[in-house]
Amino acid sequence: MPDFTGLPSSLRRHARWLRVAGVPALVVHPDWTAETPDVPARPWLLWMHGRTVAKELDPGRYARLARAGIASVALDLPGHGERLDVARHALDATLGVIAEMVHEIDRVVDACHDLGGLSPDRYAIGGMSAGGMVTLARLTRPHRFSAAVVECTTGSWRWQPNLLKGDPSALAALNPIDHLDGWRPIPLLALHNRLDEWVPIDGQREFLDAVAARTARPELVEFHVYDRTGAPNEHAGFGTMGADAKDRVVAFLARTLAAT
Repeated sequence: MPDFTGLPSSLRRHARWLRVAGVPALVVHPDWTAETPDVPARPWLLWMHGRTVAKELDPGRYARLARAGIASVALDLPGHGERLDVARHALDATLGVIAEMVHEIDRVVDACHDLGGLSPDRYAIGGMSAGGMVTLARLTRPHRFSAAVVECTTGSWRWQPNLLKGDPSALAALNPIDHLDGWRPIPLLALHNRLDEWVPIDGQREFLDAVAARTARPELVEFHVYDRTGAPNEHAGFGTMGADAKDRVVAFLARTLAAT
């Protein structure tokens, strides 16, 4: 069992570690306390971390969302966190991790609807880096998400030859930019570092331009780019702009989920 003491005390009382459809999840609900087992249905974000880390990363994200009345369901990617398999942290394992997580999402969402306290019709999906790749791949298939947020990621995977090694047929089956016929227009916020050394911004720009060109509502796509932030490799977070990035995400979700 993970150690709750890793979370700030202001967040800890609202957090629970659960298995949701068999997937380890950190669930944070604005109204949860030890004394309140029954809580109102809140809008919520299904969130996925990047490669080599775990769902407990960046609790400030979940705390800000909770203060805005939005719950979080943060998942461990396959081979990460509570289901640790270090071999799956390797670059050449990334495509398999993404593919497995894409196929787990639907049953996780269905199980979340049975948890109580999570709205059945006001929920978003999002992720950072590999988690963002999962997000964009899942959105090319039928879904009921109201909005999406991605950070330091790309939906044009041909720009990632070192990261997404493996079966070419699996890559072709999942590469989001090649499956935009299945894209349903929803509000999408993408954040990126202009100098990202691991996920080139040009790949994400190509993808977002393709989404905007194919949708009747291109204004739903928002792309915010930071200049030098001091983050490791200008990829792992947003460094000096971290607070700004979190605030943008919270404001976006508060607006888009409230309007659903």
